[in-house]
Amino acid sequence: MDSIRVFCPASVANVCCGFDTLGFCLEPLGDEIIVRKSHKPGVRIVKAEGYKVPSAKKENVATLSILSLLKSYPVDFGFEIELNKKIKPGSGLGSSAASAAGAVFAVNELIGRPLTRRQLILYALKGESKASGASHADNLAPVLMGGFTLVRTIFRMDVVKLPVPKELYVSILHPKIELKTSYARAILKDVVPLECAVSQWANLGALVSALYTNDYDLLSRSLVDSVIEPYRCILIPEYENIKETSINAGALGGGISGSGPAVFALSRGLETAQKAVEAMANVIENVKLEFDTYVSKIDPVGIKIIE
Repeated sequence: MDSIRVFCPASVANVCCGFDTLGFCLEPLGDEIIVRKSHKPGVRIVKAEGYKVPSAKKENVATLSILSLLKSYPVDFGFEIELNKKIKPGSGLGSSAASAAGAVFAVNELIGRPLTRRQLILYALKGESKASGASHADNLAPVLMGGFTLVRTIFRMDVVKLPVPKELYVSILHPKIELKTSYARAILKDVVPLECAVSQWANLGALVSALYTNDYDLLSRSLVDSVIEPYRCILIPEYENIKETSINAGALGGGISGSGPAVFALSRGLETAQKAVEAMANVIENVKLEFDTYVSKIDPVGIKIIE
């Protein structure tokens, strides 16, 4: 195989109580990446469409991730990349993770698939850390492995794939403002009160249990963030109203997607998810902001090869 085209899905990270550890994969939104072998050594972006991203190989998350992979698995040829960027950078929907994960996935296929999807997370992390200013895999893991994932640690890349209740849907509201991950991390506090930490640990444990047991009531009670959301919510227009309105429409709960400004709500059933996203949209329309909305199942596969 000399070339490959892949779909790299968007994702939701943190999921309220799982900061830097928990994430899940979306179905309808994603980037498309074409990678082909080249007789000329090196890695180059030869075409970029959609949202603007850096083209320099030491600045682009896709090329940085590939270069990291090639240090461990060198080849005697180069790669050319075509990128159709459909996930807005700074959206909170895993834009940089999609590029990084898609790039290493494609190259891995072209060099004979020496690595598993789980192993590829380590190399994609090189690009992701450049974009966000920190090493975290809560977007990368679900994009590469699909579904819900829990990153126990990045040091030995210990990632757990979690089950997804069959009736679980997600509603996404994306206000079209840019919120850089590095800035959203900078406003966080270095010290967390013990009471808040204990509450967060309990909610994360309960959320994982709810996924395994299909306990939607427990899932609803677990979607609480006492550590990160109180600081980041001020960066998102009408955040509290958006969240409250989605719950009033029947959603189980929700929060900030990644570092924002996108907001997510989880619901039991498609009809409820559609009502939730309509209610969320009504709130943001009142402040005259452009926005996108999505309703999705949680994608069990992650990155896919486009034939």
